[in-house]
Amino acid sequence: MDFEAARVKMVDNQIRTTDVTDHQILRAFLQVPREEFLPASRKALAYVDDDIALGDGRFVVEPSPLAKLLQLAGIDKNDVVLDVGCNTGYSSAILSHLANSVVALEEDPALAAAAADNLARLDYLTCAVVENALVEGCKAEAPFDVILFQGAIETLPQTFYDQMKTGGRMVAVRGIGNAAEATLYVKDEEGIVSERFAFNCALKPLPSFRRKVGFVF
Repeated sequence: MDFEAARVKMVDNQIRTTDVTDHQILRAFLQVPREEFLPASRKALAYVDDDIALGDGRFVVEPSPLAKLLQLAGIDKNDVVLDVGCNTGYSSAILSHLANSVVALEEDPALAAAAADNLARLDYLTCAVVENALVEGCKAEAPFDVILFQGAIETLPQTFYDQMKTGGRMVAVRGIGNAAEATLYVKDEEGIVSERFAFNCALKPLPSFRRKVGFVF
């Protein structure tokens, strides 16, 4: 399979067509080999217009919504980014082309090991993989200019608001299915976080951020 040609088609047919116009983002998707972040049995699916299952409810996010979320975050070369739920490291590799440095947060030991191996093997030297509970963020490296979640979430713990830098942005897809909302959060000089709906966005959920079901009589 000609992965390079497939990557160009992905950018032209999947990403550009969803109103992603940022040239840095488009260039990043052209440069990062998605197939290198997938198990051998999944490599042939690298450039399909869909999420790719990794097992245990985890997925590599579909390229087009990921690109739109990155554009919403407004990342620049001075930013330090927290990539929550990095799984095998693909999203962190994309982010490394846009930001100063990336903290790739993963709680699954096997996925964290795969991310560390993939990123090191491909020389993404500005990415550091941290193995920790996703809902805790990464206090040791906080605060962050940008926080992103690699999957839809139902709950957003206070710790992520606390780990935002003044002037920082956080992008999260809140909710379930097609009704989920891509939302931009911005922390002002007084430490107040405002939020703005951007667009509807269907992502597979990050299991750690599911709402706990209460007792029902």
